[in-house]
Order: sequence, then structure tokens, then C-alpha cells
Amino acid sequence: MNHGRPVVLALPWFWLAMFLMAPAAIMLRIALSQATDSIPPYAPLLTWSGWAPHLHIDATNFVRILTDPLYRRAFTLSLRVAGLSTLACLLIGYPMALAIARAPANRRAALLLAVMLPFWTGFLMRINAWIGLLQDGGWIDTALGWIGLPHVPLLYTDTAMYIGIVYTYLPFMVMPLYARLTRLDPTMLEAAGDLGAPPWRAFLSVTLPLSLPGVWAGTLLVFVPAVGEYVIPDLLGGPQAQLVGRVLWEEFFANRDWPTAAALSCILLVVLLLLPAVMYQLVRRARGARA
Repeated sequence: MNHGRPVVLALPWFWLAMFLMAPAAIMLRIALSQATDSIPPYAPLLTWSGWAPHLHIDATNFVRILTDPLYRRAFTLSLRVAGLSTLACLLIGYPMALAIARAPANRRAALLLAVMLPFWTGFLMRINAWIGLLQDGGWIDTALGWIGLPHVPLLYTDTAMYIGIVYTYLPFMVMPLYARLTRLDPTMLEAAGDLGAPPWRAFLSVTLPLSLPGVWAGTLLVFVPAVGEYVIPDLLGGPQAQLVGRVLWEEFFANRDWPTAAALSCILLVVLLLLPAVMYQLVRRARGARA
């Protein structure tokens, strides 16, 4: 019997308990309370009348979020933006990762460095640079005028928001795809070619199925943070970009309605846990049916 296994797992479980389960429990506690004009701005769940404890649980915050069109629209818009951004990152990142994986070994480090180089600059500085590029009279607007295209407002639009999200999270798609593609056995593609499969057929039959774990990892790394993105929609998107991150900020800081903000965070956490799990089960069933 391996007695060292509990010792090895103790630190990860402690980390999860302290930085995931405990904050989630605190957030749920605030979500089940009532908003008050106090510090902190919510009523305690447990009060005492002499020696008798009284538990005050209020689930109206969850009911309001599930029935109010404002919050439903924020959730729907966040899922749509995250889904389209993830799809764009996949369509752009897969060819990049495949090209890096099939490049000569002495060039891969430089290509990976080019992918990771933006992370050497602060996140806000990079987003502010996009403001300068997309604003009226900026470099992109000027370049469009040089080639004879009419002026099109870019900044504070959905297009600018998608550009910012895809630009920011693209490396999170490229890296796991590259890690998976470099592990593929090139002799399998040679065997497919020897059997008469053209390159596109070999890619669809060999490369793409074997790289699905990397696709799944990259999709999660992009989709999950993109759903709750706040900074990019606030700086690049217009007032119509009311994603769940912006609604959370308004409820927490502007309205000081901590219970509603906490309930919104709890629902978002549940969605981010259930949606990838459902997608994973669907992918497993599809692969099992194909096998």
C-alpha cells in the first residue's frame, strides 16, 4: 500500500480548499443574504436571539437573475462572444500551431517566442495600443484610406471587442495545440500517403483526430476566461457590449448590491463547470460512436 499518496495529494487539496472552495462558499453565503445599507452591504445569514440561532436565507437574488431579461441577455451575449472568439482562435491558431510543429527544429524556439512575445508587455498597455490602432485617424483607418476604402468606425464596436479578445487569448490556443501536434508520429502521415490518401484526407483522418485533446484544452483555456471578460469589452466595445463581467462590476461597485453580484457569480461558476462537462461528454460519445 502506498502511504505517500495522501501526503502528495494533501498540498493540491489544500490549495483547492483555500483558493477555490472557501471563496465559493463565501460567495454563496453573500448570494443568499439581503442587501442592506451597511458595511459590508449585506445582512448576516445567522443571527442570535438569546441562545436561539436564526438562519436567514434569501434566494430572491437567484430568482431575479434567472427571470430578469437584463441578466439573461448578459449571459447569452457572454456565451456568444466567448464561443465566437474561441472559434476564431481555433481557426487562426490551428494553422499557426501546425506550421510551428512542422517547422525545422532549429526554428521552433524562435516561432514560439514570437507567439509568446506579447506577454512580455503589460495587458493594459497592449489593449491601449489597440485603441490607438482602431481609433478614427489611427493606423488602420489611415491604411484603409490609402487603399481607397471608405471610412468605417472601428473603435467601440463589436468588431474591436472581438479583435481584442482574439488577440489576447490566441496564444492560449496555440500552445496546447503545438504541444499535442509535436507528439504526433510523422510515420502515420507517411503511411496514409503510401495508401493513396491526399494531404487533405490524411489531415482529416490522422492529424485532426489525434490533435483533438489539444483542441479541447485550447478551447477551455480560451472559452472560460473569455466568458467573464471585463476589461476588453469595457475599453474596446461600445455601450452595447453588456457582458456578464461588466454587469458584475456595475452591481458590485456602482450599485453596491453585493448579494446580486454574488448570485450572478455563482450562476456563472455553475455554467462554466457544467457547460465544458457536457461538451466533453458529447465529444466522448461522438468519438465512441465513430470507433
